[in-house]
Amino acid sequence: MPAWQVENEPPPTSTRGRPLSAKGERTRRRLLDAAEEAFAEHGYHEASIVKITEAAGVAQGTFYLYFEGKQQLFDELVADLNRRVRRAMSEGARQGRTRAEAERLGFKGFFRFTAEHPALYRIIRQAEFASPGMLQRHYRAIADGYVAGLRAAMDDGDIARADPEVLAWALMGVGELIGMRWILWEDGPGPREVPDHVFEEMYAFILRGLGASR
Repeated sequence: MPAWQVENEPPPTSTRGRPLSAKGERTRRRLLDAAEEAFAEHGYHEASIVKITEAAGVAQGTFYLYFEGKQQLFDELVADLNRRVRRAMSEGARQGRTRAEAERLGFKGFFRFTAEHPALYRIIRQAEFASPGMLQRHYRAIADGYVAGLRAAMDDGDIARADPEVLAWALMGVGELIGMRWILWEDGPGPREVPDHVFEEMYAFILRGLGASR
């Protein structure tokens, strides 16, 4: 099982429970993308449905075919970002032949995603107040798959035996704060990315914590 297992989600439906056409799925995607920008820029309370629909190029009445209101849109956006970041991590990690390689490639995938979607940090922070349940769901979904991967690596003798849940949350904290410091907070020219020396120092720290070799 990969480090972060992304479950098969049922396809989205309209607010009436009807399956979406290809055009409907594209419209829904535009609304989510516009919401990602709006919530990141304006915050939950100031990001109105009017601003989001205007940015998406969608009529305000059409919005309600896909979402019941701003709260549901926000919750769906958190779930959407969660699926996408887990997919980025999982696609990287599954290429690793050892747990050490899986960690390296999984973190690379996470940092690439957050560099492309720095709004992830801002939106998840807002969820603490706008939707606490979704905040917990976001982190638990990442942790649950992580625990399974760590436990399997321990059973294989690939890393030292320890409490996989504690390790999972500790590793998540490392990735989130390193990304915050060197991706979210960097405003200089050039692409947003974790510098090589920072990544290698972090990776060496993780290897020591897991009792794994390079």
